Amino acid sequence: MGTGCAKCKTLYRDVEEVLNERRMEAKLVKIEDIGEILKYGVMSLPAIVIDGKVAMQGGGLSKDEIVKILGK
Repeated sequence: MGTGCAKCKTLYRDVEEVLNERRMEAKLVKIEDIGEILKYGVMSLPAIVIDGKVAMQGGGLSKDEIVKILGK
């Protein structure tokens, strides 16, 4: 989730790269609508939602941190 700032774009790209590198199957969707974002209670962007639950919000992540989040 993110409104299009540099951190949001970087996180999306990094998640996409991790999924491809690790051959992980997932449906990657970028949500930019602030109303939709607020429905999840996200107050700090960018954010990652997995199976309807907020897994991370605010700040950037390294690819290693993304792997850990996606592996849960």
